[in-house]
Amino acid sequence: MSKDWDLIITGGQVFTPAGLAPGSVAVKDGKVADIGDLDTGQAAEVFDASGLTVLPGVIDTQVHFREPGLGHKEDLESGTRAAVLGGVTAVFEMPNTNPATIDEAALNEKLSRAKGRAWCDHAFFIGAAAENADKLGELERLPGCCGVKIFMGSSTGSLLVEDDDTLWAALRSGTRRVSVHSEDEARLRERFELVRDGANVDQHPVWRDEETAIRSTKRILKIARQAGRRIHVLHITTADEMPILAANKDIATVEVTPQHLTLAAPDCYERLGTLAQMNPPIRAEHHRAGLWEGLRRGIVDVVGSDHAPHTREEKAGDYPRTPAGLPGVQTLLPLLLDHMNAGRLTLPRLVDLTSAGAQRLFNIAGKGRIAVGYDADFTLVDLKAKREITGDWLASKCGWSPFEGMTVTGWPMATIIRGSIVMRDGELPGQAAGNPVRFTETMPHSA
Repeated sequence: MSKDWDLIITGGQVFTPAGLAPGSVAVKDGKVADIGDLDTGQAAEVFDASGLTVLPGVIDTQVHFREPGLGHKEDLESGTRAAVLGGVTAVFEMPNTNPATIDEAALNEKLSRAKGRAWCDHAFFIGAAAENADKLGELERLPGCCGVKIFMGSSTGSLLVEDDDTLWAALRSGTRRVSVHSEDEARLRERFELVRDGANVDQHPVWRDEETAIRSTKRILKIARQAGRRIHVLHITTADEMPILAANKDIATVEVTPQHLTLAAPDCYERLGTLAQMNPPIRAEHHRAGLWEGLRRGIVDVVGSDHAPHTREEKAGDYPRTPAGLPGVQTLLPLLLDHMNAGRLTLPRLVDLTSAGAQRLFNIAGKGRIAVGYDADFTLVDLKAKREITGDWLASKCGWSPFEGMTVTGWPMATIIRGSIVMRDGELPGQAAGNPVRFTETMPHSA
């Protein structure tokens, strides 16, 4: 006798657009088929989610998986494996690889590399550069592309757009939301004298100071408004930028990272040294408090990990010649669940920051909520489980985390992508079968 459904998840609390309630979710052909009080006898496979909370699949909209060119730090297989172990069902990967992702061939190369190796669904950013600024409108519409990324300040890699003319050209070419790393390159160069001859890493937020971020964010907002273009300002680090961005919410959306919400200077530099070095920097406590206030007031739209691994050996050099960036895709959800349990955000706000918000900003097709007809992407969590973040749990090739040794409350117990159980209880029972993410703004036209 054939079964009506491929999978039913039963016994848990399910977070749907109507809120959190007990119930079951049925899956057919990779989609949500029904929600409610369902007969498990109609399913080919039953997942007992007793004691668990079934959330929409977590989407991490900023990761650097380093492939091609820097595979000793991370690659698409190891990075996506870390993602699903952390409850993440889809990732958007950044273009500052080697070669940089600035044309169709480079994008297709990444999509080809991901096929059969990526554990979760994925999409790739096209990097803006002087040589492709007038072609971005075509490039952003390619299958598997999540949009355009602009680096206004130099970070890891060679992509940099610092002059107003190229920024204007990039924002005038195309229609999709553009993601921006906002630091003022001229000020970075000017202030590099403070650390050029060597310094303690606690000077990182002094060199890349608040004004470096504020000046850049004001500038990109002005150009975006002139160009009539939606932008997404990544990894905000200052309390000062929140009211500026709040005044421009009609065109600008806002990301913060778990590390900027969790760590603060100078303590992080004293404890972790260069392992806490990233761009823009982790700043003083009053800035962290300002980010939480922006999150509480609804200014923040999404949390992205900015997973950017480097090896311990690379990090062990002398500042400022040590690379900036730290891993985070696997710890994104555990950290947010811990903050939720500490009363800093609610479960509905967590869901909005990790799934619904990403869908809304990037117009993802069929993801971001548990609703009939949507992709059957689920992140199952134990809201009360206390776990230590340990080195043997981490899957990233870099082999470390700034949060190693931290005990958190709340833990991802299963990752289900398009109805397939990809991770369960810390194990990966199946095969890597991630697909490119689809977007409503680039759906193929029928003849």
